[in-house]
Amino acid sequence: MYNSHTDIWVAGAFAAVVVDFIVYPVDTLKTRIQSPNYNKVFKDAHTGTIKRNVLFKGLYQGVWSVVFSTIPSSGAFFTTYETVKSVLYNSSTNTNKPSTLHSITLPFSHNLPTPIINGLASSTAEMVSCLILTPAEVLKQNAQMVTANSNYHQNKSAMLQVFCHFRHQPWRLWTGYTALVGRNLPTTALQFPLFEYIRTRLTEKWKNEKGTAVQAQSRSGQLIECAGLTGISAAMSGSLAAIVTTPVDVIKTRVMLTAGGKDKRSSSGAFAVGRDILKNEGVKGLFCGGLIRAGWTAVALGLYLSLYEGGRLYLENRRREKDGMRGSGRAGDVDEDF
Repeated sequence: MYNSHTDIWVAGAFAAVVVDFIVYPVDTLKTRIQSPNYNKVFKDAHTGTIKRNVLFKGLYQGVWSVVFSTIPSSGAFFTTYETVKSVLYNSSTNTNKPSTLHSITLPFSHNLPTPIINGLASSTAEMVSCLILTPAEVLKQNAQMVTANSNYHQNKSAMLQVFCHFRHQPWRLWTGYTALVGRNLPTTALQFPLFEYIRTRLTEKWKNEKGTAVQAQSRSGQLIECAGLTGISAAMSGSLAAIVTTPVDVIKTRVMLTAGGKDKRSSSGAFAVGRDILKNEGVKGLFCGGLIRAGWTAVALGLYLSLYEGGRLYLENRRREKDGMRGSGRAGDVDEDF
């Protein structure tokens, strides 16, 4: 990999902002479906039919809180992920090591398998990213529920109302950090090793089928196919991880929504919330919104990582040309460059 930390930060932030705008309406629908007031607010009490004019209203409420937090959080995630992965690979006793971001090593060596290394790197990156992302998640999810929440007024913008609500208690913006980490850690720990494995297999198959044609392919063609393989791998791994971790996502959503309540005693811990859901709604309640989350994750993560990988390779090629180096980041080496 011939990228700087700035390249990784820019590529990650660009991919995240684009994806946020595309999939945000689906995320709003997921939040409303998972909310405890879904049946009361978004369905007619007599007929049980969905109130489409309420459910589909204001689907972009709170989007700017996510956009402004995405740049630092996604940059922090990929920078930490690439750094930790590089350090762990450099300290490995395995002989076949991929090219890394730098040559920093641990004071000891290890023989951890590649999936464990990828899982440790992604988990560490997620914990760093969640510190930045939690306030935006709280603002976003409470803004998404403004049209259905009697605690707010309809004559003000959703985000302004939520900001005003938290101005005297800004520390409550970190409500749900534990739940967010509890959801994201198993998700990324499962998602990224699976993603790396699927991408490696797809890349090997692609190289075997293309043969010498890979070397003769234009740089733009290599970049497009590299991004495509990354997107397919990310979509497959992301949808599986999303389904498995849906119960934690439901609990996280409920915990963060309590932060916007006027009753300060309404905030509950993740275990208490999960127990209440299981008691009142059963297992079905814990998997509420699971299919929409799986579909949303497949599209979002597939697009996210394909844009990131494409942007990273583009910046790598530019840096190589600027430094007068021969060769370039090749799509055929995607399993080594990421």
